[in-house]
Amino acid sequence: MSETQMPTARTRVVREADRGVYDRETVHRILDEGFLCHAGFVVNGQPFVIPTSYGRKDASLYIHGSAASRMLRQMKEGISVCITVTLLDGLVLARSVFNHSMNYRSVVILGKATLVDDPKEKLAALRILSEHILPGRWDDARQPNERELKQTSVLRVPIEEFSAKVRVGPPIDDEEDYSLPTWAGVVPLEMVAGKPIDDARLLPGIESPEYSRHYTRKR
Repeated sequence: MSETQMPTARTRVVREADRGVYDRETVHRILDEGFLCHAGFVVNGQPFVIPTSYGRKDASLYIHGSAASRMLRQMKEGISVCITVTLLDGLVLARSVFNHSMNYRSVVILGKATLVDDPKEKLAALRILSEHILPGRWDDARQPNERELKQTSVLRVPIEEFSAKVRVGPPIDDEEDYSLPTWAGVVPLEMVAGKPIDDARLLPGIESPEYSRHYTRKR
């Protein structure tokens, strides 16, 4: 059974409250389908929002980047962050412009990002990141060397204070607008991978692996 968590004052969905979802299973499912998040934080009163890749293991979210980046320099001190992930599923076209919407699934996580110091956990986290984006690639490529590991920082964000927001279904028009001779409905959207493109310097006989030929984010 999925664990349902009571929202905090900071994570309770206020606008369109009926779309709020607070069970961990739904949040994990959204996180596992996406791989790009936006990390928000404040430095000396100036807010920043940085797009970055991520990976999840259990109730921890891992993000990484250059050890010299502003985001990583600030976050490694245990700075408060807001992590958001959004999956767009469709354009909802109503009969009136005012009632146009989108079908989507989104997650907001609030917490403190802390630096992963332990070398084994750091390497394991990088594997989680890689496998989250493209399962099978980690074992197929060269592993990070000592110099590369020193140049990379990995941060852990606990998935403890969170909420999801989900919108599904057709457009909702004002009753008087249903008589308008205007098309209404949903334009579905999904991420579709194209055919892999070989690098020009591939060794002879190397073919694209199955995980790249059949890549998908649907889980």
